[in-house]
Amino acid sequence: MEELAPVMVSLALFAFLGVVAIGPIGRTLAERLRGKSREPALDSAGVEALRGELTTVRQQLAELAERQDFTERMLAQVRERGLLNAPKER
Repeated sequence: MEELAPVMVSLALFAFLGVVAIGPIGRTLAERLRGKSREPALDSAGVEALRGELTTVRQQLAELAERQDFTERMLAQVRERGLLNAPKER
């Protein structure tokens, strides 16, 4: 059985790579290798628009992190004071 282990692993790897190659991932990789891309290259205006959107998303993420920190601090204070009761089992 030990002699067959490398052969079995090789066959499984070959089968997996075959499935990937004929699937959508394989087709996408082949198109990229041929130089075909579905998305056109971005011009400088498109890049600037994306940068603006990225800045907005970063600001929103920072605000969300601040809100989460605040909520966690409030819950910790409530727990310390014993104002938050554990849920009752039914």
